[in-house]
Amino acid sequence: MKAAQRWYRRHQLFNRDIPAELLPWLFEVSSLTAKLVDLCGDDFNVRVLSQSWQSMSAEEADAMSVRHVHAALVREVLLCRKDQPLVYARTVIPATTVKGAQRRYANMGNRPLGAMLFADRTMRREEVQVARLPKEHAACLHGDCEQDIWGRRSVFRVAGRPLLVSEYFLPALLSGD
Repeated sequence: MKAAQRWYRRHQLFNRDIPAELLPWLFEVSSLTAKLVDLCGDDFNVRVLSQSWQSMSAEEADAMSVRHVHAALVREVLLCRKDQPLVYARTVIPATTVKGAQRRYANMGNRPLGAMLFADRTMRREEVQVARLPKEHAACLHGDCEQDIWGRRSVFRVAGRPLLVSEYFLPALLSGD
């Protein structure tokens, strides 16, 4: 899913109606994977939906400041509690990032990206941005959807090279299902 919504920095959200219970998830600065493992325990798992080389959108390239790079490895996953999807995540890794020691980011399988990123001593995270995905478009993330879905994205730099991670918080995360 390519981002078609508008992304906002935290200081731009003063009049947006983000559900209060979602705020700690949207603005968590540590690993989302670790937070989900704390919530789900051994029931946490990663379901890989797709991973393939694709053309990056101009918006994605701009977000990572890599306008000269066109190809990227795009990985889409669901972060789940047992079979229940809680978070849809999309990672865009420019071809120039997947070189040398960073090749490991192209071969994650069903391992969580967050565990790898937060263990990488070279990793630096840029500012979190958030967006609301209207319910009409949210259905593509997990089927029928009766509400808007909030997401966040960050550019991570590993050894100075960027990757863009977008995470959308599905209704089951907050419903306790």
